[in-house]
Amino acid sequence: MLQIIRSFGLIINYKTFIITFLSIVSSGVCFHFGWLARFPDMLVGVAIVFPVVFSIGSAYTRRETALQRFSDFKGHAIAVYYASRDWASNKENDLALQTRQLVREMLITLEAMLKSKSKAEWDGHEKIIYEQFSKISILTMQFRNFGVQSGEISRVSQYISKMIIALDNMRIIHRYRTPVTLRAYSKVFIYTFPIIYGPYFASTFRDFSAQLEYVMPVLYSFILVSLDNIQDHLENPFDDVGEDDIVIDVEETIQFLS
Repeated sequence: MLQIIRSFGLIINYKTFIITFLSIVSSGVCFHFGWLARFPDMLVGVAIVFPVVFSIGSAYTRRETALQRFSDFKGHAIAVYYASRDWASNKENDLALQTRQLVREMLITLEAMLKSKSKAEWDGHEKIIYEQFSKISILTMQFRNFGVQSGEISRVSQYISKMIIALDNMRIIHRYRTPVTLRAYSKVFIYTFPIIYGPYFASTFRDFSAQLEYVMPVLYSFILVSLDNIQDHLENPFDDVGEDDIVIDVEETIQFLS
């Protein structure tokens, strides 16, 4: 029950109540002055619901892709660690310890990078993580000194290459979101529609019992603004705002590297 209440708290916020209030005022004023009109209901679906649902679907697909790319990054990082621990014939080395520490640092940097709110902040973290890639690449060259064959070192290099590709995919997902023009279009109509449709809501007042005249503007406002809030939460899967965001738990990963 608490989880459901928390979820509703995320999609119903101050914007919901502001638009609902303005919609009620608009409907009341239109009814008072006799400004009545029967606008087509299909306009809501064509102009608002379809673009918003498309945006939500696009954001969700982007989140699922981000999950796959993060799994690629983490999985290949763990594979590099296992290679440093198990592939050397001479076990008298600290390769596994160094790799474990580097993987931990990279995950911490990745988490900070994906939560960046500005390009300058992102660029700073990106520079650090590529320096860490360089360190782990140099470290793999030491494998040869402890009996790891050239073919196996080449395979570890491929793991690192796939980590870099996964990182770049996450960078693209972080930077390129739902088209800005589509988001602007949806927001304009979502926030103005319940007000503009005041004459339509006013024309339905006599269809409802007393005290229920404002049920339509309230429902329309809650539904449309809630859809917009859902899309906002899904837009950035790394910002820790919505319940569906991707959680990068560094310590949970590191505890399996032993």
